[in-house]
Amino acid sequence: MAEESATEQKKGKKNTPVLPWMRDPIDITVYDSFPLNSLPFLDPRLEEPLRKMGINSLFPVQVAVWQETIGPGSFERDLCINSPTGSGKTLAYALPIVQMLSTRTVKCLRALVVLPTRDLALQVKDIFAALAPAVGLSVGLAVGQSSIADEISELIDQPKLEAGLCYDSEDFPQELRSAVDILVATPGRLMDHVNNTKGFTLEHLCYLVVDETDRLLREAYQSWLPNVLRLAYSWNQSPFPFANNYIPPTFGSLKTIRRFGVERGFKGKPHPRLVKMVLSATLTQDPSKLAQLDLHHPLFLTTGKTRYQLPEQLKSFKVICESKLKPLYLLALLETLQGEKCIVFTSSVESTHRLCTLLNHFGDIQIKIKEYSRLQRQSIRSKTLRAFRAGDVQVLISSDAMTRGMDVEGIKNVINYDMPAFIKTYVHRAGRTARAGQTGRCFTLLPKGEVKRFKKLLQKAGNESCPEYSVPSESVESLHSMYSSALERLKESIESEEYKNRKANAKRPGAIRKKDNVF
Repeated sequence: MAEESATEQKKGKKNTPVLPWMRDPIDITVYDSFPLNSLPFLDPRLEEPLRKMGINSLFPVQVAVWQETIGPGSFERDLCINSPTGSGKTLAYALPIVQMLSTRTVKCLRALVVLPTRDLALQVKDIFAALAPAVGLSVGLAVGQSSIADEISELIDQPKLEAGLCYDSEDFPQELRSAVDILVATPGRLMDHVNNTKGFTLEHLCYLVVDETDRLLREAYQSWLPNVLRLAYSWNQSPFPFANNYIPPTFGSLKTIRRFGVERGFKGKPHPRLVKMVLSATLTQDPSKLAQLDLHHPLFLTTGKTRYQLPEQLKSFKVICESKLKPLYLLALLETLQGEKCIVFTSSVESTHRLCTLLNHFGDIQIKIKEYSRLQRQSIRSKTLRAFRAGDVQVLISSDAMTRGMDVEGIKNVINYDMPAFIKTYVHRAGRTARAGQTGRCFTLLPKGEVKRFKKLLQKAGNESCPEYSVPSESVESLHSMYSSALERLKESIESEEYKNRKANAKRPGAIRKKDNVF
């Protein structure tokens, strides 16, 4: 997947922010970690679930966002957060949103978090679900993991009718209401509910989080963003914004800002704006893309002076190898890592499948290797991820589509089987390790002809040193005898799969093969 446009590559896009508000950012690195028991204004009900999550103090990005939301910043400005992967961005927005909504008594959808992939949305939903019940809030999920009917039953409250009474639909219209306060969604399924689900509304939305912003802005996804903004803003433009028994949120000391001016007859009354928080480890600086978000006096929070930030405790290495023998170098490298948790990244889902199949055809390998790809059903991916987290699987082989936001404790190593084409891809891949202040290593397999290009790639992230990691030549040699046999078995496996696919398609004459879609 091209992470940067060809135009940007040709121009050699500079790191200097082009928007005025990006020229004077808040430096997250000046903040220290902050003990939970001393955090000002924290709702006491949230302390216990935070500690159950293993959180005793907040990381710098979380402290900085808390300062600009619950602290003196009071959500007066929209926030744009550019912080390395693994720095704690999810909790940085989840905690203040849950706290702000904890005072509401009327249930309606007030916070929406949009993410590019189903797997990442599941992960974020778990964070919210760990916090929200403590303050009486409920969290919904709209990602297509279950049927649309099942999702509707979870998201919409259907009124219970009294037995024995006859209701005429005109005289007794059913009042459908949201069953959740917070919704975590992928854009495609979100638009399914916007367009087709009765009772689903964004008119009460107070908070919009766009996580992995650069990826979500790069593709349209059924024009989800302009539609969400239009629907969330529409009630503000109504001459009767508080009609239909809508109770506006009580912000307490928070100053409310009127985007469309003071409506007639409502001068001095609460008129909350839609607060936006956008986040990425590689936040775009393209004015035309950021303009789509319609940000309100945005505040830019970032780490360091360069756009591309690698985890502080990450060590990068290059492994020089022969192109034809890359699978052998990979296996030899995995053996030197002695069963540590690893993610191996390839350039495509097809390469992921073939590489995983090939490696599992080698005999006498004491390493459990699994594929993790959008070609698999969600249930298979979830099962694989659980086994990886539990340590039953030591190595996952994945494509870039699965990199963003994946948080698995204990990943010690990331291996680039295929060198990433762009520094943005490298940042997101490498960010699967060295998370939350832990140490980690990123290895990149490189034929000699790619070494110079790789060096230039890392320089864009301020990395001037990438030492070579030597894989024992005897380990590579010992695998030669099995390589030819593994290649033959791979060929047989692929031919068998193709035959099964042709046979399955033949049973459905005229049917169009359904494309895989994780959104």
